[in-house]
Amino acid sequence: MASEPGPHIAALFDFDGTIISGYSATAMLREKFQRREMSVEEIAETANVLAQHSLGSIGFSGLMTGAAKFMKGVEEESFIEFGEELYKKHIARKIYPETRAIIEAHQAKGHRVAIISSATIYQIEPTARDLGITDIKCSAYEIEDGVFTGEIIRPLCFGEGKVLAAEELAAEYGLDLDNSFFYSDSDDDIELLERVGKPRPLNPNLKLKGIADERNWPVQRFASRGTPSWVDYTRTIYATGSLVGAFAAGLPIWALTRSQREAVNFSMGLFGDFATAITGVELEVEDERHLWSSRPCVFIFNHQSKADVMILAKLIRRDMGGVGKKEIKDIPILGKLMEWGGTVFVDRADGKSAIKAMEPLVEAIQHDGKSICIAPEGTRSLTPKLAPFKKGAFHLAMHAGVPIVPIVIHNATDVAPKNEFVMRPATVRVTVLPPVDTSKWGVRTLGTHVRDVRNMFLRTLGQAEESVAESVAAETAPPEVKPEKAAKKASVKPAAKKKSSAGKTAPKKKAAAKAFKT
Repeated sequence: MASEPGPHIAALFDFDGTIISGYSATAMLREKFQRREMSVEEIAETANVLAQHSLGSIGFSGLMTGAAKFMKGVEEESFIEFGEELYKKHIARKIYPETRAIIEAHQAKGHRVAIISSATIYQIEPTARDLGITDIKCSAYEIEDGVFTGEIIRPLCFGEGKVLAAEELAAEYGLDLDNSFFYSDSDDDIELLERVGKPRPLNPNLKLKGIADERNWPVQRFASRGTPSWVDYTRTIYATGSLVGAFAAGLPIWALTRSQREAVNFSMGLFGDFATAITGVELEVEDERHLWSSRPCVFIFNHQSKADVMILAKLIRRDMGGVGKKEIKDIPILGKLMEWGGTVFVDRADGKSAIKAMEPLVEAIQHDGKSICIAPEGTRSLTPKLAPFKKGAFHLAMHAGVPIVPIVIHNATDVAPKNEFVMRPATVRVTVLPPVDTSKWGVRTLGTHVRDVRNMFLRTLGQAEESVAESVAAETAPPEVKPEKAAKKASVKPAAKKKSSAGKTAPKKKAAAKAFKT
């Protein structure tokens, strides 16, 4: 943030080990193996090539050449889909939140942010899109008529090839590399680190760490992703199990006072306090007074992490109920405890069932004075980017005649992103927005109100607001493909040979895979 602003300054990032923890290629091989899309021969040959590379018998070029052979005859389109599925299942949760913050800081300064990586576009593009990065320089496989040929495109984006890629960007955008940044974790990138004026080793390997110490390059290490420690596992298990302990602690209150409500209130607050403390989660809450100014109400929050449950328990503390997916009800002990605590379970795929499930929630608000807590996104998001809102929470507030209180959670993904079991220590920012009056809402104008409230979240999160046109498009969009169907569709498959009108194999035209994508 102390650097010179302007688009003539570049912020260049390596991908594997720098933007994400670990290697995307490893995740790709694991996913293909789990899908049983690798033959015994391919597994043996892959292991042989990797072993030779690790022993120094072959370089990166040999590694890519070996990988390209297995791509021969595969349609590029199926690999693009495979890359999207890989991102959702494995890579999104590996993004370092600290690197995300650095990228956002550069973007705020107006710098040209780009990824220069030896990985392929299929590994990088979904993550780049999430981070708002449109400039990518990377290694590429040769493609003819939309099908991989089994060859690579040279020069590869490795070593000196990364310097060439940076200079191409500089020529295109008028960048001053002598005043620009490059972030990397490996000494393999020493050429580009030496070329820019501001080399920035992130999570450096031993050799790069030694070089950085000699040259007084600033070094940063992040422990928020990667292999969890036994302490992280212990924290997570204790935090999860504390829900049982907290409700057990409330049983004497129920037994002696005959007040289930007071027992639940005590247990909920205790769970929130203990779980956040044991996981090392600290909250920075802005405008906390809005949590208490208009009860009963419908609290809505953006759902980023499983840590949201303990965060909300700590914030709201008492007289609250919630809505959960019906699958949770079948989980032993947990399902019963949540039901006892006032959670209503709904089938997200059955709209009529969801509407019917709202009836006891309206009763709880109007007659019991409880506030209901709902995530209008419907499920956890992969990243801090806000997903579209469903209307259920807004219908509920309107029919119950109570205000909506938005709770904006900025960075709960730092604790535990989607698909991650372990929770890690973090400071989570929360902004509680003023209550939104729903007394004059109607069914016809509900879509407008949903958009307006969602835009409140977007503004608070620093994300682009939704326009009227985008709102209409979202209303008319077709239903999302189910994950299992998407997985089948994304299966990497060989291409059928294309025939000419004469029935002969059509002549192939050479085309390079996009090494530079905007």
